[in-house]
Amino acid sequence: MNLRNVRLRPSFCGIPYLTSLPFLCLVLPGLPSMAVESNGSSAAAASVDASPVSLQSICYERGSLRLLDQRRLPLETVYLDIKDSTDGWTAIRDMVVRGAPAIAIAAALSLAVEVFKLHFGGTSDDAASFLIKKLEYLVSSRPTAVNLSDAAEKLCGTVLKTAETATEAKTVFQAFIDAAETMLVDDVAANKSIGFHGANHLQSHLEGLEKISVLTHCNTGSLATAGYGTALGVIRALQTEGFLEKAFCTETRPFNQGSRLTAFELVHDRIPATLIADSAVAALMKAGRVHAVVVGADRIAANGDTANKIGTYSVALSAFHHGIQFYVAAPITSIDLSISSGEQIVIEERSPKELLHSDGGLGKQVAASGISVWNPAFDVTPARLITAIITEKGVIEKASEDAFDIKGFIENSK
Repeated sequence: MNLRNVRLRPSFCGIPYLTSLPFLCLVLPGLPSMAVESNGSSAAAASVDASPVSLQSICYERGSLRLLDQRRLPLETVYLDIKDSTDGWTAIRDMVVRGAPAIAIAAALSLAVEVFKLHFGGTSDDAASFLIKKLEYLVSSRPTAVNLSDAAEKLCGTVLKTAETATEAKTVFQAFIDAAETMLVDDVAANKSIGFHGANHLQSHLEGLEKISVLTHCNTGSLATAGYGTALGVIRALQTEGFLEKAFCTETRPFNQGSRLTAFELVHDRIPATLIADSAVAALMKAGRVHAVVVGADRIAANGDTANKIGTYSVALSAFHHGIQFYVAAPITSIDLSISSGEQIVIEERSPKELLHSDGGLGKQVAASGISVWNPAFDVTPARLITAIITEKGVIEKASEDAFDIKGFIENSK
């Protein structure tokens, strides 16, 4: 991967979001371009309306992929050139790109870039086999996020179906590229629908309040998706509709996705917000300063048990104790109907260095040498602690006190 320091200007990723291919750069429709300086400050470079442009974590042009190195935010804006699936795997594993939806899209596009430039001498069946093996490899980068395996399964289906009738390998490769690009476009639309459904639901279920304050954990915005965001998309929609008083974001240790990324997005979008320590959540709730919690998801089991960034379970327990509504906002692709409960979710464990050193493992040593470390990347919040699950198809409410009928919801929403 080639490292490039990039200062965003209208000539680089600063054009309106295009739904026509082969060029895609993740700026939402009708929003102004921004100049993002290396210290994280922003200034409008054009004016279309009062809303600032959403941040761009993925810049894709057919044959070319650049990922914003989120480890360097908020102080530096650095893009990495992703040349192939190996670069994609490394970027996902090293958390250059993170967030379940963004991981899936980055993986698919890294392989799309690879095959676009590939000189391949095999048959259509050989091409299908090549792509399937590469997809299996990419899924191994972050096993907890179901969006990645779901995307790989769908892409495998496209590849196999195309190979049945294709006479040339390039036909199979082209079908894969088209399908990967479609996922990129669809994710933005899904996120905006999640924001719409979530904002409407919260307003109707928190009656009597002119405005509400919402707490979120980790990062679920434009940096974690193809654009707009899931849980942060709900917050954006609440702000647009004038119903948001304030957003609270946790720092989200040990990788600090909240303080580095969510706080960066909230300031960038001029949303009133306050950063708190992870350990301050209960005190904030006890003080009556939070009306609802909205978080994202990396994998949701059929009963509604939800794997999300470590610390989510603690937030849910505190919300339950204080009688505060706790919502999960995620696309349907985050739901894994093949597992009945969260007990079957594989939890990734990260490097001890993320706890032993500052800056999520990238800085100086801060812990005693010789201490052992347990560093799970995710925890599982049981369905009984979740008020509802917000999706692009609508809001899933509980079928019983302890579980959701997610399968029934999906079938009825088709």
